[in-house]
Amino acid sequence: MNTLKNLIKKHPALAIVFGFQLFRFLLLPFIGLMPQDAYYHFYGENLSLSYFDHPGMIGYILRGFTAIFGKTVFVVKFADFVVTSLTLISFHKLAQLFLSKSKAIRALVLATSTLCFSILSFNSTPDVPLLLFWTLTLFSLYKAIFEQKKWHWLFAGIFMGLAFDSKYTALLLQIGLLGFLVFSNKYRKLLLSPGLWMCILVSVLVTFPVWWWNYQNDFASFAFQGSNRTGSISKFKISPDYFFGAIGHQILLLLPVLFAVFITFTFKFIKRALLKFKLPKAKTLFLLAFFIPTFVGFFALTPIYWVKLNWMMPSYISGIIIAGMFINQKLIKAQIITSIVFHLLIAAQLFFYLLPIKSDDTWVGWKELAIETEKLQEKYNNTFVFSNDGYKTSAALNFFMDEKIYAQNIVGLNALHFDYLGDDLSTLNSKNALFIDSDTRFKNPNKKGEIPAELHGYFENITELEPIIVKVNGNEVRKFWVFYCTNYQPKK
Repeated sequence: MNTLKNLIKKHPALAIVFGFQLFRFLLLPFIGLMPQDAYYHFYGENLSLSYFDHPGMIGYILRGFTAIFGKTVFVVKFADFVVTSLTLISFHKLAQLFLSKSKAIRALVLATSTLCFSILSFNSTPDVPLLLFWTLTLFSLYKAIFEQKKWHWLFAGIFMGLAFDSKYTALLLQIGLLGFLVFSNKYRKLLLSPGLWMCILVSVLVTFPVWWWNYQNDFASFAFQGSNRTGSISKFKISPDYFFGAIGHQILLLLPVLFAVFITFTFKFIKRALLKFKLPKAKTLFLLAFFIPTFVGFFALTPIYWVKLNWMMPSYISGIIIAGMFINQKLIKAQIITSIVFHLLIAAQLFFYLLPIKSDDTWVGWKELAIETEKLQEKYNNTFVFSNDGYKTSAALNFFMDEKIYAQNIVGLNALHFDYLGDDLSTLNSKNALFIDSDTRFKNPNKKGEIPAELHGYFENITELEPIIVKVNGNEVRKFWVFYCTNYQPKK
């Protein structure tokens, strides 16, 4: 404890870092289950070499934490918080390789202040382990390239593979590495080094489970992640909303000051390269190699494609270190003040639910829905439960209820990884069911008044019941339509 106090006294900036992390930790018990938490916990409950929409690293992590500490919402959030804290520690170690001690701590303050790291601390997504292994990969690559520590080629390959086992965008690590070596006059010779190709080979071996699962399942995951998105991009339809939406998301994640610094140095380095044919020094070029393809690459797609807010997150690791080279104390202070304001607003929303969220992407109402659904099952006994909203309602109910909850594959629709559980739907033949349908644009407590078209042909009779209404602080905030369906007839 005295060591910690002395460290903070010597480096006041560390007090800010510990303050942000303590604040996040204290908020954990007050954040309800997000549907993403539930879905990736569902991964962990159904262990597999990989999964339909993503590799399984986040699921394995949640399975490990809940196996040790118990299956609770807090434990799921705690897992995210621990992994993200390890990412921040690794980031500081990485920053010290490029910056002086004082500037490295400044960079750590910048990273810790972002809403990006708050989201990663609170919400289970594949990006949680991705950023950890991305950071560790850069650290080992630095050691292998700049300090000629050959064993770090092996470590880099392992971390690179584990990053891919977290999320497919980790492929940009190999692209960044090869890009750096191609453009670096001093280190281009490493393209022929055994260490580099051992690194690439090891990374491929570590990703073998993902490839094997895809091979066994007709490369379904690769097709899902690739063909759908390339099809949308190939239409080449200009949409200003996509572009400005991406800017808004990045300003929110990084906060305005840091985002402005990112744009400034990106423009500076690209202008110098294109107009003066001048590349930065090797270490800065290394950082840019893992920043430009992800940050600029995805931004280039935004006029024609909806780029999700988390896709650029890996670029923040090297981007914030570059920002630490240029940013002054005045801008850092502005970043911290802005961050504090945003985090206090987040806390106010958590405690008082000031603004209703018209979406299923919320922490509100899932447990209450599970309680009311169990009551309905007691009234309408011998029924199974299913939903049709991708994964969100089904995953959330699976988390809170003891029995198996089904998804839209019940009515012949694609259901992400629910399609790959090996369920024999014929065992449900002739059973009755409760269909739960979220009203994301909740305006009134009335019934829907019509039977969802997708249910026809699968049940003998379908009756709409009274909707389930969830209240917060006495206010009605969420609504779920409920339908009682009899005599299920699965189609072959």
